[in-house]
Amino acid sequence: MRRNRQQLSREECERILGRCTSGVLALAGDGGYPYAVPLSYVYADGAIIFHSAVQGHKVDAIKRDCRCSFCVIEQDEIRPAEFTTYFRSVIAFGRIHILEDAAEKVQALRLLGRRYSPDDEPGLQHEIDKSMHHVLLLRLDIEHLSGKEAIELTRARTQ
Repeated sequence: MRRNRQQLSREECERILGRCTSGVLALAGDGGYPYAVPLSYVYADGAIIFHSAVQGHKVDAIKRDCRCSFCVIEQDEIRPAEFTTYFRSVIAFGRIHILEDAAEKVQALRLLGRRYSPDDEPGLQHEIDKSMHHVLLLRLDIEHLSGKEAIELTRARTQ
């Protein structure tokens, strides 16, 4: 990273991944074009979990090349008078895998369900039973994390 002062620690990157609920997954798409798609996710045990339809452009891209990045923007506050934004963001780089093991799939669905519907355990079990055979679960194993914030936020934190 060119501006080291603005770099976030790994711990702060992980906190941001744990707080946010959506980001953009970037894959190698058809014909050499990048393919970026917004997704809901859950961060758990050093990995990022997604769910998906069993077929489609995203799945084709993952099967062709599992390398990816995932970007989360925690803050993007427009400051018109300063002609800038106060931002905080994280990019995770790694490899994304389709979960095949039934127990892993159920665990991933539980993590996602509890993240988005934490107070509905009976409903979660019903949803798992209903969707288990027509949903794909994906795990991004993070190899590198990079986080950055606006210099104004860095200055405010260090003063």
